[in-house]
Amino acid sequence: MANATPVRVRFCPSPTGNPHVGLIRTALFNWAYARHNKGTLVFRIEDTDAARDSEESYNQLLDSFHWLGFDWDEGPEVGGPHAPYRQSQRMDIYQDVADKLLAGGYAYHCYCTTEELDERREAARKAGRPSGYDGTCRELTAEQKAAYEAEGRSRIVRFRMPDAPITFNDLVRGELTFTPENVPDYGIVRANGAPLYTLVNPVDDALMGITHVLRGEDLLSSTPRQVALYAALIELGIAKETPAFGHLPYVMGEGNKKLSKRDPQASLNLYRERGFLPEGLLNYLALLGWSFSADQDLFTVPELIEKFDIADVNANPARFDLKKAEAINADHIRRLDLEDFVKSCEPWLEAPYANWAPEDFDEDAWRAIAPHAQTRVTVLSDITANVDFLFLKEPVEDEASWAKAMKGEPVGLLTTARAKLAAADWSAGPEPLKEAVLAAGEEHGLKLGKAQAPVRVAVTGRTVGLPLFESLEILGKERTLQRIDAALTKLAG
Repeated sequence: MANATPVRVRFCPSPTGNPHVGLIRTALFNWAYARHNKGTLVFRIEDTDAARDSEESYNQLLDSFHWLGFDWDEGPEVGGPHAPYRQSQRMDIYQDVADKLLAGGYAYHCYCTTEELDERREAARKAGRPSGYDGTCRELTAEQKAAYEAEGRSRIVRFRMPDAPITFNDLVRGELTFTPENVPDYGIVRANGAPLYTLVNPVDDALMGITHVLRGEDLLSSTPRQVALYAALIELGIAKETPAFGHLPYVMGEGNKKLSKRDPQASLNLYRERGFLPEGLLNYLALLGWSFSADQDLFTVPELIEKFDIADVNANPARFDLKKAEAINADHIRRLDLEDFVKSCEPWLEAPYANWAPEDFDEDAWRAIAPHAQTRVTVLSDITANVDFLFLKEPVEDEASWAKAMKGEPVGLLTTARAKLAAADWSAGPEPLKEAVLAAGEEHGLKLGKAQAPVRVAVTGRTVGLPLFESLEILGKERTLQRIDAALTKLAG
């Protein structure tokens, strides 16, 4: 059903460090919701913390979003009617709103020192009372303010919370109510005049006409504050309405702990460097709190957009399962057209990933092996180790693989297999090569699986890899026999 008011959502990350998969999941849900409803996505940058924000992280965010295929309707690079979209460039706006809140009695100056606040919080905790701000400066007289000023005390701006419960309907969690003692007055401007997140986000949402705020569960406790601030902004004529809020479930890591930025598997860059497809990663991230259907986990981005509704998001925490993420990515790799797969693998066939000299790369051999590789790799970076035997002068030296494959009597088997491969018809495809190794195995009382293991390691250097006989065919008779000879020499030594 169409929305009465056009949907306007926003995504407003801070440019600090590498993008986190939980952050990307939030961006994905906002983007999908906007596109599903033919609405507007506003991309805004929270860069008011000069100590933590960096231009490098900002550029990394933009690059990551482009790689994932996210587009936005307003924000950096595209502009829009509410520019600028970087909070560091909107300080005059926040100062003006803070002044209006003070003038209207919705906020007040607080002169409490950090030491005084800590003492009162500790006393409240010992007495079993809520330890939030106790309202000491709420109703200061002009004389009291003058005395504090004469002492040279610094002051912050606090928002005056209403003395009544705050209730709102969360799009994910249903109706929620917060009582006054659990949501005390809070700071909106620092002593140095810098506005806090608690002010700038609601102000920007109000001025940019945001209709739905979809964000992480960790921000749920700040929502009653923002609902109260919105009421004040509406009375001041700054906001038209309070947006709908939806708080997305936590993404959990190992040990059922919230996935933090410090967790290695939290970094988006890790998945990009390993060769996840954007479509595969987005497919998996969408499943962290939402489902396409009871019997379908695999879907395309257009299918996600067509189906996505914030009302279907589950409030329960979602656990990040790397194996499932890899399996879904592998399915998306299988779905690629061969030419798209070949192109997608290009970065992993070059430095710094490739362990062969550029001049030894054989485009024809790569294209011949690509269809077999596409059915086997989980992430695109797997391709390097799977095809390097084609482009190296000698296979990789993997002693663990060698020891595993060369148990028993490998010399006799390899000698027989070499003779039969030398006599096989290499122009007739991989089947005669398979028959040669099968026959060699039978002569030595081995089934095909056991017989082909020493051949595989001799030729490719590894115990697992792409289909062996197709690999031998592409490598060619001369190089295959040379590598078996080298293995026999090593065994003899």
